[in-house]
Amino acid sequence: MPYIHEFGIVGCIEKEKEYVGYEPEKYNCIGIDGDLFDELMSKDFGKKMHLLETFAHNTNRPYKSLAYFGITLIPPSSHKQFLNMVSEANDEYKLEELEELLKKIAEAIKEDRWLIHYGV
Repeated sequence: MPYIHEFGIVGCIEKEKEYVGYEPEKYNCIGIDGDLFDELMSKDFGKKMHLLETFAHNTNRPYKSLAYFGITLIPPSSHKQFLNMVSEANDEYKLEELEELLKKIAEAIKEDRWLIHYGV
């Protein structure tokens, strides 16, 4: 069974909310194939990802990278760094999935909204 990592935009972040439910439809998520994601994480992308400032499950739990098996909240302050990392990866792979993720990140930047990531 294929597995995916999903990314969406949170309209309004709730500071005290524990984001634990799986609601990809609510955030209009797009998917990245899990095997592709694993391959990216095994390269420079993965090393850089561990520098990305995020939050695990709520805004009171600072984290670095993406929660592989959980929910990650990516604040607007990290979006440009994330965009650059995905753009560099896409230069190598040229995949529609990464193009869609770039569009999603750009939309979040334009709207100054948080991103949400659902791990596998």
